[in-house]
Amino acid sequence: PWAGKHSRFTLLFEAFAIKVIEGARSISDAQKILRLGWKQIQTIMASAVERGMKRREAEEIAWVGMDEKSFRKGHKYISVMSDLDGRRILEVAEGRSSDVAQTLIMEGLNPFQREMVCGVAMDMSAPFEAAVEAQLPNADIIFDKFHIAKHLSDAVDAVRKSEHARLQKKGDERLKKTKYLWLKGFENMSKEAKATLEDLKRQSLDVAKAWHIKEMFGHFWTRRDKDFARSFFDFWHREALSVKLRPIKKVADMLKRHIENIVTYFDCYITNAITEGFNSKIQAIKANARGFRNFSNYRTSILFFCGRLNLYP
Repeated sequence: PWAGKHSRFTLLFEAFAIKVIEGARSISDAQKILRLGWKQIQTIMASAVERGMKRREAEEIAWVGMDEKSFRKGHKYISVMSDLDGRRILEVAEGRSSDVAQTLIMEGLNPFQREMVCGVAMDMSAPFEAAVEAQLPNADIIFDKFHIAKHLSDAVDAVRKSEHARLQKKGDERLKKTKYLWLKGFENMSKEAKATLEDLKRQSLDVAKAWHIKEMFGHFWTRRDKDFARSFFDFWHREALSVKLRPIKKVADMLKRHIENIVTYFDCYITNAITEGFNSKIQAIKANARGFRNFSNYRTSILFFCGRLNLYP
């Protein structure tokens, strides 16, 4: 009675081990304190996660986030689903196809919860969109504002690279070491950076035009409602095309194609910030373990540290 079935450890020691693993800087440190091997630690964690997942209550979950994360080199990815209000990861699945996303939803939410989900924040991923439409019939799809900002920043950087290469051929080094100047928001810049940027903006550079379009889109999120947002977007789209820069045009046209799932933000006011916020924690988990060969162990570690589960025996 003082040990789990087929367990080599007492329940009291398992509880102590879980406390140590949660508090240690890394799995290696926990191993040294507990005098256990990596496999033994992983077994304790797997048992704890299994217990925690079984104990999860079937409470209503209104807002969900979906995202993909890197797993291994060679374009190996995992899909992650988060409870945005509960600030926890609900489930993790290997891959990022529509079938994987559907499995993720079915494993992470029971039928009652799937009926009650009101909105899902995600990037502009066709597999995720198809999975939500198939499995979450009452949920709005909201394309995340932070992913949109990333697309715009990437477009600005593409313009900067192209223009810098052209100027360098003429011996002009004006854009050297200015990458992060264009990617930062104006409100986050130091006085010196703002002065440098203002000077560059006066020189009719293509990257300055691209940066202006990126910054202008930020006002989209401050509109009063969907109608005002659509009206502003139409104005912004015309401005984006008028600068005649291919990377900017590509992003502007992509946003226009997806505008219906962008303006749904004004119905829900949710973003994927919580899911994105887990990125650094998941990266730290992966770094501390020096990578994972086995997806099952990766999933166990993510849910152990990010699932807000009741882990103790």
